[in-house]
Amino acid sequence: MKISIELSLYPLHPEYKSIIKGFIQRLKDYESVDTVVDGMSTKVFGEYDRVMTILNAEMKRVFDGPDKVVIIMKCFNGDRSNPVKL
Repeated sequence: MKISIELSLYPLHPEYKSIIKGFIQRLKDYESVDTVVDGMSTKVFGEYDRVMTILNAEMKRVFDGPDKVVIIMKCFNGDRSNPVKL
């Protein structure tokens, strides 16, 4: 099953940009999923089990770090990488 996830990461730290950039780069490093970044969020597309395994690992990594963070996540069943325009 395909899934599409939209994530927004909000580090509660003055050096928030480096935390966000590191998170995004680690997601992009996975070749088994597609990652698209825009000004407000990061979108990850792929097979459900693979995407969720990756997000579990990477979200745990930022949560285990020394800084407090907020992650907002929206999940869509299906591939929204090329949405149908109405």
